[in-house]
Amino acid sequence: MATPEQAPIEEKQSLPPSDSEQKHEPEDAKYVEVQNTELALALASGPKLKATSARSIQLFAILLVAFMGSLSNGFDGSVMSAVNGMEQYLDYFGINSQDSGGGVGTTTAIIFAIYNIGMIAGVFFAGPIADRFGRRGGMFIGGIIIIVGAVVVTVAKGVPFLLGGRFTLGFGVTITTTAAPAYVVEMSPPQWRGRLTGLYNTFYYSGSILCTGITVATGRNSSTLSWRLPLALQIVPAAILAGFAFFLPESPRWLVSVGRNEEALKILAKYHGEGDENAPLVVLEWKEFQEGVKLDASDKRWWDYKELVNTRNARYRTFMMLLMGFFGQWSGNGLGYFLPILFGAAGANTQNQRLTLNFANTIVSASGALIGTSLTDKVGRRKMWFWGTLACSGTLAIVTGCTAKWGSTGANPAGANAAIAFIFIFGFVYSIAYTPLQALYPAECLHYNTRAKGMATYALAVSCASFVNSYTGPIALERIQWRLYIVYVVWDLFECVVIWFCAVETKGRTLEELDEIFSDPHPVRASTTKQKLALVEGHPA
Repeated sequence: MATPEQAPIEEKQSLPPSDSEQKHEPEDAKYVEVQNTELALALASGPKLKATSARSIQLFAILLVAFMGSLSNGFDGSVMSAVNGMEQYLDYFGINSQDSGGGVGTTTAIIFAIYNIGMIAGVFFAGPIADRFGRRGGMFIGGIIIIVGAVVVTVAKGVPFLLGGRFTLGFGVTITTTAAPAYVVEMSPPQWRGRLTGLYNTFYYSGSILCTGITVATGRNSSTLSWRLPLALQIVPAAILAGFAFFLPESPRWLVSVGRNEEALKILAKYHGEGDENAPLVVLEWKEFQEGVKLDASDKRWWDYKELVNTRNARYRTFMMLLMGFFGQWSGNGLGYFLPILFGAAGANTQNQRLTLNFANTIVSASGALIGTSLTDKVGRRKMWFWGTLACSGTLAIVTGCTAKWGSTGANPAGANAAIAFIFIFGFVYSIAYTPLQALYPAECLHYNTRAKGMATYALAVSCASFVNSYTGPIALERIQWRLYIVYVVWDLFECVVIWFCAVETKGRTLEELDEIFSDPHPVRASTTKQKLALVEGHPA
């Protein structure tokens, strides 16, 4: 099979020139700081990808199908939050609400938590499925399982039906959220990877907005349609994902891993080099594929997870992945399942008012996610993670004070409104930092040969953390009410310390180039160190 040849690139020293060298440089030389000179040289040498080109638009349409994996996940988190605040749903299933604005107590805790148990069960199948059948196969199988679970919860006649359907939903979501983000991060050109993969997770809010908006309208219906229709909508994104999965091109990295090199190179050139197999970026990535993707690695053995921990490099990658898994769920967003209850505690006294606020909060959070996605490749992952978490702690501290002093007593409507406003602001700042990073950062940190199993392990971490949130949340709200905020305020400050000292920066490098960061004795320092590159009229000097 023919392989691309490196186009000639005239490269000068990547460090600042000495005085003697400076006089030999062209007068119009411009020095720029970059994370990795090889990638910077490849991008500067062209051809440059244009977002408006036919190939790029085709790539965006392809990735849009994969985004349905995130959208279907967004349906569950938001629709159950809204449905749990409906009197029609609570009365039909005989669930206790204690006049708190939504279901609380043990039954509600089990209904919410069984979804996470299904996710945990799915972990043991998600990685092997994505490795054995490809990223497209994982998206297809996961989508079919989600459809089955959504049908069961929609036609539920009792709590056992709800439990069975939500377990099945969780099982399917684990498979799609293993395969889909891995597909997006592997198909995206490195210079767009942060924004495109961040946009994948931002689609969580597309499902949220649709569901919470519909529940505002259906909540006025006195029949079971009020909650059955929103639950049924979970079928739509899963059906799109399953129906179109095998019309998509497969991940080039997966194709290389199974020996289908010629097919992989054509796909890589088509979407990363405007069809040119000799484009510098394609040449660089292809060389790294050949060096980094192993034909006999653990991704060929469904039972073998040892490459996640068998070297210092692998252990640090896994550590970063697990940090995002647990911190992403324990920074306060776990309260999102119970937003109607929180709005009730802050002074929203009618069901329609609480559902409307829930819908508005989703829109505010979605706007934060879009802003965060646009900043990912500019600001960097590490800075967004640290400052976003610090802002989460601050906003929750203000919510705590306002809710404690005024809350639902009605003593001060302005104070209650301030509490609601800062619940909105918390959702906004959380979404700026975490929504883009939750899919992007763990997929970036993992090596190709462990990415599917690593993302399944990430789903396990998320499921365990979410289980703690969803099971203890209703019980804590029943017993300690607004004081639950204090736990998150303190924990977020602890997270900031860990992020500052441990989190590596991943922007500005190809996925394979991150290997040198994780192999360095000081990964954080290595990831934040920049090199200088000389450019003349936009090209390497």
